[in-house]
Amino acid sequence: MAKIAVLGAGSWGTALSIVLSDNEHDVRLWTHSSDHADHINKTRRNEHYLDVDIPKAITAYHDLQKAIQDVTAIVIVVPTKAIREVCKQLDPILPDNITIIHASKGIEPGTLKRVSQVIGEELTTFNEEDVVVLSGPSHAEEVALRQPTTVTVSSANSVEAKLAQDLFINESFRVYTSTDVLGIELGGALKNIIALGAGISDGLGYGDNAKAALMTRGLAEITRLGTSLGANPLSFLGLSGVGDLIVTCTSVHSRNWRAGNLLGKGKELEDVLEQMGMVVEGVRTVKAAYQFAKEQQVEMPITEGIYQVLFEAKDPKDVVEQLMNRSKREEMDDLAQLLMERYS
Repeated sequence: MAKIAVLGAGSWGTALSIVLSDNEHDVRLWTHSSDHADHINKTRRNEHYLDVDIPKAITAYHDLQKAIQDVTAIVIVVPTKAIREVCKQLDPILPDNITIIHASKGIEPGTLKRVSQVIGEELTTFNEEDVVVLSGPSHAEEVALRQPTTVTVSSANSVEAKLAQDLFINESFRVYTSTDVLGIELGGALKNIIALGAGISDGLGYGDNAKAALMTRGLAEITRLGTSLGANPLSFLGLSGVGDLIVTCTSVHSRNWRAGNLLGKGKELEDVLEQMGMVVEGVRTVKAAYQFAKEQQVEMPITEGIYQVLFEAKDPKDVVEQLMNRSKREEMDDLAQLLMERYS
């Protein structure tokens, strides 16, 4: 048994807490709201996020210092926009010899930092290379019901990655390891953009052909950008790449798909986000990826089109026409060039 603090009591934090509790760990689930913590402890429910019973072995806290007292591992599962603030609170009270795992998927606009980089910047006594990333096709709703799920944990420190693997793996939650932190984080973040696009496509009434094309060409964009930054291109064929892309683009559990679907039906972005009531990471990530593509001089036409829909009020149908009428080309020409440059 290990003592583990899970920071973030949304759907994903709750689901991961259940996995850890099933593995007989002592789990502390932290939320910034005292009312939220009290509700979870009294009712054993967190129905705003997940319609499941919460095991008695999970205790909710709103006091961060108490939540992390004597723990050996901390799992950060707050929205990416809150990572810096939570880490600033964590920095002066961080225990020694701690394992830090994050399961948040996004890129910070402006700085273009991945979540592990943000954690490394804000936790002054912790080595960024020891951060473990957990990612993969894993809807919280299914994980909480113990339905079969596979994910990847990645760290430059293989010892920490294997420790995280041991903490989480069980008969319904299979965990692989990887050393390509860059590829695993980028795959998990950028697929949310394509999921927004898949939702828009469905909202417009287009069929399977359109969505299959969007997902395939979207994966090409993700791989182009990731490879240009130094990621292993094979990572994007794994669980945090094509696996997460499939599940996020095709399921009604996906917040990004649902948000895109409402946009495709003509809703305004502000109204969509209000209706969702939960963070839609893809919206924030579109800004970062759009900026990244410009800086890296990498073509990402789908990302650019979704950016135009979200932030320039462009009609989604006009974006589809724009994509369909791009100049003729070989399917893999630009990606092949990137791979040749990397491995020659």
